[in-house]
Amino acid sequence: MQSSALSYLQQYQSQIIEQWDQQLSELRNESEIKASLEKAVEHTNQEYMTLILQTAKRNEEDSLEGLKAFTEQYIQSGRSLSYFTKALQGLRRAIHNQLREISPEDGNILDIYSDLNQWIDNMSNMLVTEYIGSWEDTLEMQKLSLLELSAPLIPVFEGITVMPLIGSIDTTRAKLIMENLLEGVIKNRSRVVLIDITGVPIVDTMVAHHIIEASEAVRLIGATSILVGIRPEIAQTIVNLGIDLTKFPTKSTLQKGMQKALEMCNQQTIEL
Repeated sequence: MQSSALSYLQQYQSQIIEQWDQQLSELRNESEIKASLEKAVEHTNQEYMTLILQTAKRNEEDSLEGLKAFTEQYIQSGRSLSYFTKALQGLRRAIHNQLREISPEDGNILDIYSDLNQWIDNMSNMLVTEYIGSWEDTLEMQKLSLLELSAPLIPVFEGITVMPLIGSIDTTRAKLIMENLLEGVIKNRSRVVLIDITGVPIVDTMVAHHIIEASEAVRLIGATSILVGIRPEIAQTIVNLGIDLTKFPTKSTLQKGMQKALEMCNQQTIEL
């Protein structure tokens, strides 16, 4: 920022902050913020104003670190990106109003206004970039957490485990299914694994290929896979696509699959 624009900003900082605070108060009233959060929002506004104005005096690296920390805190509070950008527009209007009221003593008013506008644009771009980056990190962590829950292996009887699958199966999830199957079979000393696809909406060539690969890998470490939950429409699709599932047992329901698994493990259920 040029020295004339920075000097003007420092000279009339209190007046600009006062006008900007009014802009933020109006924005707060029209946003989704509830009355119970007003004090917290007011504190955030003050911190936001102070941080933004400090960027005019610091180098870019220091400004980025401060904005990044504030952005992460801001996202955790549940505030929206629109509030971010509208607040900066409020700062732009506050500076514009101040320039209309009191012209700069040194420097051209258009040059100063242009320089301050460029500064606000840079801040806006930086904040949006950090905001989006923080959200992407959050979403990636949530995605990993969901993936860990998307292929559970549940031991039900001695030597028998069940893997219920729900939703679509893509390459990433298929890799996780394979890893969980192999680790779970060894950990639980499973002899039979029931792969339940009742909750899988579509079984196409790719999905069938992943299931066959997983079953073959289970066979190589000494266990047997039983594919259960094959609905009539899924069976018809498998036949029409020419998919060969004859290498391992299949059952229409989990109950029938469980009965077959008990037989394979020389176990039986007794009604009391």
